[in-house]
Amino acid sequence: MRPGTTELLIILLVVVVLFGPTQIPKLSKMMGKSIKNLRAGMSDDEDEKKDKNED
Repeated sequence: MRPGTTELLIILLVVVVLFGPTQIPKLSKMMGKSIKNLRAGMSDDEDEKKDKNED
């Protein structure tokens, strides 16, 4: 079930009210870094599993 346009607008409004427009860029930057680190960690784990299977 995917959220519709109205639900997304409500969520965006709540985020702006809670954090303020000045904090949103900082939050999105932190989330981007977190996702990048998560993907890097997952790829490292996959590489380690492949190395163990080759031995």
